Amino acid sequence: MSERSVTHASFTLERRYKATPARVFKALSDPATKQKWFNPPESWGKSEHHLDFRIGGVETSVGGPPGGAVHKFKAIYQDIVPNQRIVYSYDMELDDVRISVSLASFELVGDGDYTTLKLTEMGAYLDGFSDGNDIRRQGTEILLDQLGQHLVREGAN
Repeated sequence: MSERSVTHASFTLERRYKATPARVFKALSDPATKQKWFNPPESWGKSEHHLDFRIGGVETSVGGPPGGAVHKFKAIYQDIVPNQRIVYSYDMELDDVRISVSLASFELVGDGDYTTLKLTEMGAYLDGFSDGNDIRRQGTEILLDQLGQHLVREGAN
């Protein structure tokens, strides 16, 4: 058995989108809308994704690079305030080995035609996955950029 360890880390990211809080919230909460931007790297192909957006609801995403580790994301929604806040806890697995457990919060603040999204994530990275926070931050930055591109493609508020 390998040695057990846990490393704690956090990060905060902010994005300013030309979209109302209602549009940003919909992009985060509506299954059909989220499928348009919440995607893995193109080289991975399509992932399996399910979203039950409600307090206590579960979101899952399973995929990975061809021939590589299977990445599994499972979130449970803990708090939802429409157009203002989403809080969920989630775990990540690589090939059925849990690598992290995290708490993430999205805060949406409107300013005219714009919304500032603030995402804060606190993670417990398990059993040697100590560089996980840097990897997670990079992946989350890509997803938030994809969200921004989606909002631009979809047009006006």
